[in-house]
Amino acid sequence: MPRLPLFPLGTVLVPGAELPLQVFEPRYIAMLQDLVAGADQPDFGVVAIRHGHEVGADAARDLHEIGCVARVSGAAAVGDGRFLVLGEGRRRFHLDRVATEAGTAYLTGEVSWLGEETGDPVEAADLAQSVRDALDDYARALGAQEAPWPDDPTELSYAVGSAALLGLSERQQLLAAPDTCARLRLGLRMVRRETTLSRGLGLAPREPEGGYNPN
Repeated sequence: MPRLPLFPLGTVLVPGAELPLQVFEPRYIAMLQDLVAGADQPDFGVVAIRHGHEVGADAARDLHEIGCVARVSGAAAVGDGRFLVLGEGRRRFHLDRVATEAGTAYLTGEVSWLGEETGDPVEAADLAQSVRDALDDYARALGAQEAPWPDDPTELSYAVGSAALLGLSERQQLLAAPDTCARLRLGLRMVRRETTLSRGLGLAPREPEGGYNPN
């Protein structure tokens, strides 16, 4: 069974997205050093924290079961024992078990890889266009500029969570959706709801996460 170093975070990583991290805890510095020194493809697993916090011993008390592999694409020391790390979301996994006997300061987990099923391709194309239209409508409701959304339905389905500035639990639902069609249907409902709230109640959008995630 595949095993991954785990990095619990208060955010959801999806395939294709960039993940900037500011690493300063000794256990994650050790993980970074092990990854860079020992692997042609330095991958680690990002899992969103259900209960707990990112920082401190035993801070993450409960993790979501569906996560995403991040591949280190760049790392640099910035002084004061800190590192800036850039990762890229690669593929989804199911966290089967946290491997407490791994003998490392950081968590590792036994995982199962999840496939990327599309569902019906005609439905996926139709849903993708509806999602693009809904995102444009959402942007207009906020007085923001319309963006060039991905042409690929699967890429678009993963982009919805950040494009509509959804909360962690909803982005986790999108990550865990069984296929592209299901993810697009779910994202479409979420975007339309956010648009209605923004127009009807004058709600401001949530602030994007942006910047480097501290560990």
